[in-house]
Amino acid sequence: MKSKSIQRARTAVAVTAAKAATVASRATGRGAGGMIGGLVAGFIDPSLMENLAAGRPVSIVTGTNGKSTTTRMLTAAMRTTSTVCSNEGGDNMDAGIISALLEGRGAERVVLEVDELHVPAAADKLDADCLVLLNLSRDQLDRVGEINTIERRLRECVQARPEMTVVANCDDVMVTSVAFDHPNVVWVAAGAGWTGDSTSCPRTESHIVRSEDGVDWYATKPLADGHQFRRPAPDYWLEGEDLVTPQGRFSLSLQLPGNANRGNAAQAVAAAVTGGADTQKAVDAVGQVKEVAGRYSTIEFEGRQVHMLLAKNPAGWQEALSMVDRSADGLVIAVNGQVADGEDLSWLWDVRFEDFDDVAVVAAGERGTDLAVRLTYASIEHELVKNTLDAIRACPPGRVEVLANYTAFRDLKRDLAKASARTAEEA
Repeated sequence: MKSKSIQRARTAVAVTAAKAATVASRATGRGAGGMIGGLVAGFIDPSLMENLAAGRPVSIVTGTNGKSTTTRMLTAAMRTTSTVCSNEGGDNMDAGIISALLEGRGAERVVLEVDELHVPAAADKLDADCLVLLNLSRDQLDRVGEINTIERRLRECVQARPEMTVVANCDDVMVTSVAFDHPNVVWVAAGAGWTGDSTSCPRTESHIVRSEDGVDWYATKPLADGHQFRRPAPDYWLEGEDLVTPQGRFSLSLQLPGNANRGNAAQAVAAAVTGGADTQKAVDAVGQVKEVAGRYSTIEFEGRQVHMLLAKNPAGWQEALSMVDRSADGLVIAVNGQVADGEDLSWLWDVRFEDFDDVAVVAAGERGTDLAVRLTYASIEHELVKNTLDAIRACPPGRVEVLANYTAFRDLKRDLAKASARTAEEA
């Protein structure tokens, strides 16, 4: 009895301190306060995450790319059946998760994006009912780690939780390896635009052979139990403009661009249906998602319509580059190399910039010089303007496409908001 009273008191102190830290962060202009609030609360009460999630169904979304978008889509789909708590701001480590749970204590269900490295611990603490596995590919080595190590950790996580539903992308070799032995898998053919990290089987190191149409794949060497490691037959797949499901065929109309987002939507629908949502309502809900934390948004700035795209690793950059409007009046590519981005920018050489020889490019960001070197070797004509706002100003009036990595994107959003506020004051 005494220990329960102490725990309740500790939780109450943690909640109060988190609120105070959040208010202070916002008042001093240091951010929304989600991270600092969660850090403070978690320090005071290490069991807070478990206690806040207890008794509620929890879905986790993870992968190298698409976590925020898929989480937003899944949240929208699940809100057709219940109230949902989610970290919609994208804070996907312990502190951000705790902040989201504090904010949504009254919600009936929890939907969270979680960083790949944090999934095993989070799945246990939250007692997750569903894990959505999107894709796995190289990210910044200094920040994330080696991809095969991540695959093994995630495989151990799902093997330890046989009761958990796993919604997995069967087009991604690494994801398939994670979920291959799990007894409760929903396979979704969500696509794999990047295959540079899927040339060998993570379990046998044998070659992966792909069919001529790129749909099917298999490993040349069988697994230890004699089974062939091959692309599983999907339960959900995209066919033209439709999503084919066990419940039938549904027209999938999205407001977000790109094939990757159609794959994200397919997995969000599959996860929502496993959580009890009506398929048609889930499809309609994911189609209403317009932007995610400013991504894909268009902002007016000094006579220019600035279209914002985010990319953080080779796979993400390749997909984002495919979304760039080649008819735009200018293209700004901004690259920082802060801790949150990964300070190692060697991945720039994996991105195929060579296809942009018909677009006027301005290189920007703290590591704009590194980008400019890469563009030079790609034979892309470009201008180097390190300040991203000035880089936008260097483009002609009209539509300007901006592609930026994490902190460059974050800082640009902040600077555009400040510029808009100044313009409003002057008016």
